Amino acid sequence: MNYLQQSFTIKFEYKVFFTSGLFSPVNPLFNDFLNGISTGNNSRKILFVIDQGFIDAGNDVITEIRAYFKVHHSVELVPEIILVPGGEIVKNDIAYFDRILEAVNTCKIDRHSYIAAIGGGSVLDLVGYAAAVSHRGIRHVRIPTTVLSQNDSGIGVKNGINYFGKKNFLGTFAPPVAVFNDQEYLKTLNERHWRSGISEAVKVALIKDSEFFFWIENNAAALVDRDIDTMNYLVKRCAELHMQHIAGKDPFESGSSRPLDFGHWSAHKLEQLSNFEILHGEAVAMGMALDTVYSNLSGHLTDAESLRILDLLIKLGFELSHPMMLISSSNSAILSGLEEFREHLGGELTIMLLNGIGKGLEVHQIDNEILMQASGYLKGHHLESSKA
Repeated sequence: MNYLQQSFTIKFEYKVFFTSGLFSPVNPLFNDFLNGISTGNNSRKILFVIDQGFIDAGNDVITEIRAYFKVHHSVELVPEIILVPGGEIVKNDIAYFDRILEAVNTCKIDRHSYIAAIGGGSVLDLVGYAAAVSHRGIRHVRIPTTVLSQNDSGIGVKNGINYFGKKNFLGTFAPPVAVFNDQEYLKTLNERHWRSGISEAVKVALIKDSEFFFWIENNAAALVDRDIDTMNYLVKRCAELHMQHIAGKDPFESGSSRPLDFGHWSAHKLEQLSNFEILHGEAVAMGMALDTVYSNLSGHLTDAESLRILDLLIKLGFELSHPMMLISSSNSAILSGLEEFREHLGGELTIMLLNGIGKGLEVHQIDNEILMQASGYLKGHHLESSKA
């Protein structure tokens, strides 16, 4: 056999910073980071793309950014600051992706420059994808503004947009050069968005860290009451657990497993069926409830553990079910999420269940009859909790 073989390793490294008042002129963190990356190129630029929803919530970040770069001159601020809508719409319409590429071209953003995204997870996904494919990779800075993006999507390595009506059909695995979490940004969130991101913390606790789950139980009231110190701990611990996972054996998901996606096969489908009126975190809470009860009914989780998980979700203010989540037959719409999940992973279906609180269990088959039982149980449990 006559052939050549190539093998090489690339080291990825990035920091997640936790701060307050990121663009206050007296906070040198952002400028120091930019100064710390030496490229030998004196014409570095930074282009900002900002979530319109973040602006609408009363954040005057555009004025703050312009004032910041009048004081700090590590890179050149591109005068045009792009505003895009938040939420799934920004990933569904290719026009927003094209708009960022047009700015990269006209503003001459090169590989030594930066594209910074400020916003929720959908905006970070879009901008990360645009940065990854422009010039084969422009440095991407993420500045998450929601609980969900600060503790989960914003600190990961995945980027993408929706295509063919399928979630994240186009995407890349491309780490950011840095992530900046500003606690002040969380204070302007409405109740739904504040609560929504907590579900991802429950998720990672359930599959990786029982002590973290118990901490969330003990601090549920403080989280609901919007205590910022309690939320700061939740965000940081959740981010830490996600980063530990990313540093593991399969950060780019080359296999058929996505261990961090407990509750997500139905959540992704529910988002789509609701035309994304149901927030990701809300859908994940319902997806976790379904897979928790399925884990119980299939013999992997005790009754007490199952009830404990459902009770916590209720205490945090989540609904456990929805008419679109009901499974009454093999033709129920939500079930198509299983096949779409398998297709997205490639090859074998792999679903994360629970073998105890803090113990994930991967399975490769799902019994539709048990799913129907789990769905029916949640419908009844949901109605009982609503009357309470």
